[in-house]
Amino acid sequence: MKLVVQVKLLPAPVQASALEATLRACNRAATHASAVAFNRGVRDRNGLQKEVYADLKTAFGLSAQPAVWAVKKVVDAYATLRANLHAGNLGPSTSRRYRKALSTPIVFRPEAAQPFDDRCLSWQHDARTVSIWTVDGRMKGIRYTGHPDQLKALVQYRRGESDLIQRGGKWFLIATCEIPDAEMFEPVDWIGVDRGIANLATTSDGTNYQGRGLSRYRRWQARERAELQKKKTRSARRRLSRRKCKEQRHATHVNHVISKEIVSVAQRTGRGIAVEKLDGIRERVRLRRDQRGTLSSWPFRQLGQHLA
Repeated sequence: MKLVVQVKLLPAPVQASALEATLRACNRAATHASAVAFNRGVRDRNGLQKEVYADLKTAFGLSAQPAVWAVKKVVDAYATLRANLHAGNLGPSTSRRYRKALSTPIVFRPEAAQPFDDRCLSWQHDARTVSIWTVDGRMKGIRYTGHPDQLKALVQYRRGESDLIQRGGKWFLIATCEIPDAEMFEPVDWIGVDRGIANLATTSDGTNYQGRGLSRYRRWQARERAELQKKKTRSARRRLSRRKCKEQRHATHVNHVISKEIVSVAQRTGRGIAVEKLDGIRERVRLRRDQRGTLSSWPFRQLGQHLA
């Protein structure tokens, strides 16, 4: 089983400046490679690497491995785009969003995540530091911190690449850990979980997870969001972006708490969990006007994934 572990980097000002320059250079290089892939119709990794490898090293100052990872990021982005188009996530072929996705090359944000493998990034777990390649040379002794349980999993089970990201002026590393699968057991019974609007989750034991406090929070966020959207200023858009991230973190926390309580009850009683399937509910159900924002603003799918 794969588990994603996120640790927070604590770089010195000089180290943070080098990390920012590296992230921006890698994403400029990826945008350039994306334009070449779009204009020449090259979508495979080997073909695109032959086209842009030399340019990525000379024009953007990347070494061999970061240049290869920039190419892989572009190829993966176009593969994801094809999958979304095929699944209809961008609407029908006649929609404006669909046509725009096909008519323009993919552009990477300056602060988009950049993967690093063990040749470009090494972990010193005892000292709680990392050594990472940057455009200004190898940066050693960058401190990091995180939850003790996640740090323990990082030491024991980390495998493969790690992604460097910048979020809100802070730096993070996201690593993939291969956790051994738990032993399978035959449940003696099942806990049914019904997901809904009035209650985020209701179990067959009669436990409801919502509360008036969370309902008030969601209504307040909707009002604040509507007020900022009416202003249509640059400052309002920045505040909307920050508020969106804050709402996402809050929703993730609430979903995690709910799922953790349900899973702990299931483990204690030796039962399995059966979650209501909500695939296509937005197309099948027509809600009242006052419920529409409530349904669209909560990640019900995330809650189901936590319980799976």
